[in-house]
Amino acid sequence: MVGISGQKEEANKEKEMRGIASLNRQGSLDSNREDGRATIILTLTLCNLRKTELPKAAKVFEMFETQIHHFETRRAKKPKNSADDLDIFVECEVHSADVSILITSLKRVAEDVKTSREDKVPWFPRKIQDLDKCHHLITKYDPSLDHGHPGYSDLEYKKRRAFFADLAFNYRAGDPLPLIEYTAQETATWREVYRKLSSLYPTHACTQYLDAFQQLEKYCGYQEDNIPQLQDVSRFLKERTGFQLRPAAGLLSARDFLASLAFRVFQSTQYIRHFSSPMHSPEPDCCHELLGHVPMLADKEFAQFSQDIGLASLGSSEAEIEKLATLYWFTVEFGLCKQNGSIKAYGAGLLSSYGELMYALSNKPEYKPFDPEMAAVHPYQDQAFQPVYFIVENLEDAKAKLQNYAMKIKKPFSLRYDPFTSNIEVMNTPQKVKRALHQMKEELKNLCLALENLS
Repeated sequence: MVGISGQKEEANKEKEMRGIASLNRQGSLDSNREDGRATIILTLTLCNLRKTELPKAAKVFEMFETQIHHFETRRAKKPKNSADDLDIFVECEVHSADVSILITSLKRVAEDVKTSREDKVPWFPRKIQDLDKCHHLITKYDPSLDHGHPGYSDLEYKKRRAFFADLAFNYRAGDPLPLIEYTAQETATWREVYRKLSSLYPTHACTQYLDAFQQLEKYCGYQEDNIPQLQDVSRFLKERTGFQLRPAAGLLSARDFLASLAFRVFQSTQYIRHFSSPMHSPEPDCCHELLGHVPMLADKEFAQFSQDIGLASLGSSEAEIEKLATLYWFTVEFGLCKQNGSIKAYGAGLLSSYGELMYALSNKPEYKPFDPEMAAVHPYQDQAFQPVYFIVENLEDAKAKLQNYAMKIKKPFSLRYDPFTSNIEVMNTPQKVKRALHQMKEELKNLCLALENLS
């Protein structure tokens, strides 16, 4: 992911940090094209043209593999710096997922960047194959870039991480999940983490987690001396809740990660944390995914809760994505629940961290009842233990509250997930609504018949 220039590196960073982009629903962006590309019209002003602005702008278009259909220049009507300022008109074609990031990148080198119409609805995947485009990374914790990462100075570790990244970036929906031959050192790191955490689970984890963990030990090779393969774990989840795994290269943008959940797909890393820091990782790794997330995804209520967050994210604004990501943080990652008069953990960030799991169930942090409106805007810590945790009455109650919250997110359309095709259907015609109601009617008939047979 090395850029061809400083400007490209900046644009890459913007692309990774911002996630996928906006589509115009009013015509300036052709959002229904089969090839996933959009035609846009841009106007912008380049200042100090005698310097480097024009080459910088050209690099931005080059980076996003933009096809330029029309390019027109004229002297700026309102020059800001010199008589050399130029107004530029561009009609071009770019991948739909890159539209807003292209515009943001152009704003770094040009003035008054505008599209012919305002973007209304962010792009989102409609079919499970579209998740191949949902792999934009947040790079702030990458071992090659983060000086504080335990593996920053370890060339062999960074080489190994590049191997895992290539596997993830080359994966396509429907491919067999990569089988990994883990090294002795990687297995030793897993062993230390597994042994220490599993000693806490009987007293600290919720019953749903414990039930699934027992099954994973029985059927998926969960043990001290073996790092489970995604293929085996994905098959296990598919049979129980319909969730499946796909490989991820690292920490994904919130929009991309949440969008995957809408299809009951969990993007999972396969690399393991650096051996020098087995009890802490600044980024997700296979210990976090396999020990933290997977057991809870085997529970039907929790699986529906996770998918509901994903469905709520599709087509949502950046502000709403941030709120949903924060909700995810305080529930799926660091959630606590009441069980049999005690407080138990169901959040993956807790169940994969020995220190924070101990801390969260001590008398040190503050507890608050789960309220999505409050949790969605509450400050959180990503480099220290949480000062506040939200407690749900039970997973069914948490799911109901989340669904009520999601209904208040303003969108100009309704969405429906079709489990038969694994597609997202935009309910924008009466015919589509009628067809969905007919399917529900047939299901109700079958359920009524089942009740009659039981009586």
